[in-house]
Amino acid sequence: MFRSFKQRALEPEVMDDFTDGGHELREALGQIRRLNRIFAAPGPVLYGVRKLWKDAGKPRRFTILDIGSGSGDVNKALLRWAEEEGLELSIILSDITEEACEEARLLYRGEPRIRVRRSDVFDLPEASADIITASQFLHHFPEEELPKVVGHMLAASRLGVVISDLHRHWMPWLAVSVMVRLISANRFVKTDGPLSVAKGFRGRDWRKLRAALEAEAAAGAGTGTEIDTGTSMGAETKDFVYSWRPMFRYAAVIRRKNSRTNPVE
Repeated sequence: MFRSFKQRALEPEVMDDFTDGGHELREALGQIRRLNRIFAAPGPVLYGVRKLWKDAGKPRRFTILDIGSGSGDVNKALLRWAEEEGLELSIILSDITEEACEEARLLYRGEPRIRVRRSDVFDLPEASADIITASQFLHHFPEEELPKVVGHMLAASRLGVVISDLHRHWMPWLAVSVMVRLISANRFVKTDGPLSVAKGFRGRDWRKLRAALEAEAAAGAGTGTEIDTGTSMGAETKDFVYSWRPMFRYAAVIRRKNSRTNPVE
């Protein structure tokens, strides 16, 4: 049965219960990696990172912290890109569950450019990394918490934030619903796969988030964590841009104020 996609779904995902994990969760993380390959999940993250990197003057050395990383599989595309560009890239994978951290350590064993850290988005120190990324992480939070979550991500970054999350629409919901039934009997995947699409975003959700961040930046001017909002209020606003990306995702890129004038060496 189709559900309404006018508003974001409110029910929590099974994966949001951090007391319910173990082997079943680790199995789910492996199957999510397969879904990420099928639906080209790394693309929007790479798009956003490249954009911030270019805006910062193409530094040869920089760091990324992937919050809510799961097993961090989308970062393989970033490592390949860095090799192609001859960059010294260091990535920290951060997740709140030990199961995800263990899967990440296993996936990237022997990879010196990857470190794994168990932590919460609200515990990130300021300036933890040049770029903070979040792939399919933001939809776990209700609308009223989004400005606070993204505000913490911005404070933890030196250049800015890249968010990749799902497009709330019947077409990706149907595609994900069919695919999870074909590849998985796992409770986490069968329940949370389609629900994560229903908890995803549309253009107006990004515009509301941008307006909320702009209001907070205006109220807290001088704190050092404000965004540079530019002058346009449309989707093309240069310092908070969002765009639809294949397959069935949005990429939102938020640049920290003055990041162009203070590139990372």
